[in-house]
Amino acid sequence: MKIMVILVCLMAPIISIRAQSPLKSGFALVNGMNMYFQIYGKGKPLVLIHGGGSTIETTFGRVIPLLAKHHQVIAVELQAHGRTNDRGTALSFEQDADDVIALLSHLKIDKADFLGFSNGGTTTLQIAIRHPKMVNKLVLASSLSKRNGVPAQFWDYMKQAALANMPQELKDAYLKVTADYAGLQIMHDRDAQRMLNFKDIPDVLMRSIKAPSLIINGDKDVILPEHALEMHRMLSNSELLIVPGVHGEYIEEVTTLKSNSYQAKFIIPLIEAFLDKL
Repeated sequence: MKIMVILVCLMAPIISIRAQSPLKSGFALVNGMNMYFQIYGKGKPLVLIHGGGSTIETTFGRVIPLLAKHHQVIAVELQAHGRTNDRGTALSFEQDADDVIALLSHLKIDKADFLGFSNGGTTTLQIAIRHPKMVNKLVLASSLSKRNGVPAQFWDYMKQAALANMPQELKDAYLKVTADYAGLQIMHDRDAQRMLNFKDIPDVLMRSIKAPSLIINGDKDVILPEHALEMHRMLSNSELLIVPGVHGEYIEEVTTLKSNSYQAKFIIPLIEAFLDKL
């Protein structure tokens, strides 16, 4: 097992990252819904799975141009999120995992690397558990596998979750791509209920994951660094990277941009080095 602790200068010079248009985008009929996807770049497939309440752009908009230099990036939007419609059923990480794999089958991709952030990281764990033959390597960014992986007050907050308290950047982003306030409310409510229903992933299933894995966490993350360390010890073929900052700051997730830390230029090369390692 390998642990990396990276000290990133938070006053690093600002380096602009240009937005990039996808080579291909569209919808695929997946398990009873129209699932939206974007494809960038060329190379080995790398699937990006966004966080809860998010779109492709809010989670990965800043890092797609960097990743697409060396990978075929396939970014997806999960049920009720962004441009993907709601099929009228409760969300689950297991169903999201099956949906992503069905999309890859539609795209005729039989194996890929996966980068999941936050809820997308938990979906990525379920992909590795339920569809191990589809997995080359995993990047588990601020991922939750057990309820004690977040502070106890997180669960009290989820019991009182309200759309009014959702970050404005995420609300604006949803309405920008799907101008449907009712849909925004559905997304929020389904995400909140999913978290309230969340159960620990059993240790035996976690230990079944053999794919090389890079676990990334912020030292001030919603996900406790101690949980990231526990996951690292559970996954026999894993590396651990603890980065200064809050939830998603290391990939410049949209709600963290006001920090001006611009960590992606430091972190993406570390992710790529992991993915390229033989």
